[in-house]
Amino acid sequence: MSTALTILGIESSCDDTAAAVLRLDGAGARVLASVVMGQAALHADFGGVVPEIAARAHAEKLDIAVREALRRAGLGLHAMDAVAVTAGPGLIGGVLAGVMCAKGIAAGAGLPLVGVNHLAGHALTPRLTDGVAYPYLMLLVSGGHCQFLIVRGPEEFARIGGTIDDAPGEAFDKVARLLGLPQPGGPEVERAAATGDPARFRLPRPLLDRAGCDLSFSGLKTAVLRARDGIVAEKAGLTRQDRADLCAGFQAAVCDVLAEKTRRALALYLAEGPGAPLIAVAGGVAANGPIRAALRDVAAQAGARFLAPPLALCTDNAAMIAYAGAELYRLGHRDDLTLAARPRWPLDTASPAMLGHGKRGAKA
Repeated sequence: MSTALTILGIESSCDDTAAAVLRLDGAGARVLASVVMGQAALHADFGGVVPEIAARAHAEKLDIAVREALRRAGLGLHAMDAVAVTAGPGLIGGVLAGVMCAKGIAAGAGLPLVGVNHLAGHALTPRLTDGVAYPYLMLLVSGGHCQFLIVRGPEEFARIGGTIDDAPGEAFDKVARLLGLPQPGGPEVERAAATGDPARFRLPRPLLDRAGCDLSFSGLKTAVLRARDGIVAEKAGLTRQDRADLCAGFQAAVCDVLAEKTRRALALYLAEGPGAPLIAVAGGVAANGPIRAALRDVAAQAGARFLAPPLALCTDNAAMIAYAGAELYRLGHRDDLTLAARPRWPLDTASPAMLGHGKRGAKA
């Protein structure tokens, strides 16, 4: 890697407006600046992300985030080699805001434009943080996605399993709403579970009786609802301990399912004989401590290295988009002003869609 690249990254696929400056050279990747502007306060009263509100907030803050990232890096647009932007998948209004912002910057500054799959940003994070070699096994686990990928290159992803309904992060958010906890639900459920008894409620472990690496979390969420309703019918309400026990039981069930399915995915990956076996986890749910611990144990039992990114790189950020864009740029990938925002964009286009196929393309 003889020539250094300095990339401006832009991310706006959900409810985080982000910009970053990254340099990739012979010494590896360095994040020169990373700015993430969250929208939690804007959506707090609605129990989840409202796409229209998110899109407006992105449109208002993207230029501010870009200016701040450049300021922190101490660089101007003239020092950038390219602009990388999330072009999908995601909430279409937010993705469109980011793509249009990046197009304007690229056109105005005369810079190449690189459209990046948001999921590829997560999947390539281990290379950003640790410079790991291909191929490695990736568990991408977030609010909208959950899949096992064998990552063989910046454009080569083989999906060997995934969720057939809700993603884990979506299930965490829905359980939080069922139990009257604030959003985003993942951290709140984890916090409540810390003082709960995971054995009090007998919650299901979906699809463990089915071969393969596919997952399901919708039924688990429904089981929590029924357990909650049973307590309310008996006591006319939930105590704080009831809530903590339900959270602990739910989180334990998710951990058990992810651990077993990861064990199976590792077996498939190891059968290919990788030189330095590694399983990595990325996405917002990767910030969950018990889930990390369960996956670390599975990796150790299989003799594989386990890698989880720093918490700031688990959730949506533009540094991962800049890095993925840099890898694509080195392969000669360029986009022009016809780059389109895509609400759906599977990483593995060779495998059948897991969640169906609609007018906008395969969902996952």
